[in-house]
Amino acid sequence: AEARLKIATWIADFYNTTRRHSANEGLPPITFERHMIEKRQATSALLRTAVA
Repeated sequence: AEARLKIATWIADFYNTTRRHSANEGLPPITFERHMIEKRQATSALLRTAVA
């Protein structure tokens, strides 16, 4: 049980946050997510400006 917990923690805290993914333009998931958030915020700002 302890080994499973340590492995799950390692996967969640390190492996999935730092390894690169081809589906994410070669970026780690955390970096890709930040980029997506920035793109969404920029798009939302443009839409608000266009509507106003």
